[in-house]
Amino acid sequence: MSAVATVSAQFRQILGIRFFVGDADEAIARMSSGGLLVVPAAPALKNIASDPAYREALQGADLVITDSAFMVMIWNRLKRDSIRRVSGLKYLSSLLKQPDFHRPGGSFWIMASEASARRNCGWLRRQGIELAAVDRCVAPLYGKTIEDSELLHRINQRRPRHIVVTLGGGTQERLGLYLRSELDYKPSIHCVGAAIAFLSGDQVQIPIWADRLYLGWLFRCLSDPRRYMPRYWDARKLLSMMIRYGSSLPDHRKSTTVDLAKNASIPSTPTASQ
Repeated sequence: MSAVATVSAQFRQILGIRFFVGDADEAIARMSSGGLLVVPAAPALKNIASDPAYREALQGADLVITDSAFMVMIWNRLKRDSIRRVSGLKYLSSLLKQPDFHRPGGSFWIMASEASARRNCGWLRRQGIELAAVDRCVAPLYGKTIEDSELLHRINQRRPRHIVVTLGGGTQERLGLYLRSELDYKPSIHCVGAAIAFLSGDQVQIPIWADRLYLGWLFRCLSDPRRYMPRYWDARKLLSMMIRYGSSLPDHRKSTTVDLAKNASIPSTPTASQ
């Protein structure tokens, strides 16, 4: 197989988004020289027709991995394909094994809340990853347009090799694109949503076997049915969208709902999910 054919085989155009279909270690290797990685889940992905800023962030990312088990199953059935899922949880677990994360100042973390930051930092400390106060921040509630000169200044001063964004789907991708465009150097920006929360206990802990069997959504629904069941039920809209558009970008349409809490990975739509 030629090099061009090999590269082509590692990507699929789904709903107008170029998804990487290799494994987590290959994705990490591709991100080693910097850029923006996103992991869209079904509850957020269904909004690409009504949320132009989110769609722009997905199209503008350097690497988009197949976090959504629902999307992968639909695609494989419709196209008789056999692409594999790489969850945000699997990606982050592999990413944290990289030596950079165990070096002082090697990473900068953007958290959803102070409570999340405490739990996440405590878990990272137990894994041998010590974050100084200057190497993390709690994100403000961003609006439709993201501008954060204070965050840019902090990151430009620290110049970490890795930036990990743990906010909700729809917000973190836009923030990641903003950082990649405005920072004066080229770090690796990983928008992994709630993946860290599944490990730290900030949200329900999802066993590796459950994540591998596409059952993360079930654990979340059982942990808080009122919050997560409506979200995953609403994600069913992705099925009709994929049947209609396949590899093409959906037509833009105006949203009929108001998103009041895109920012936090707990109350809004987290990215590392099915």
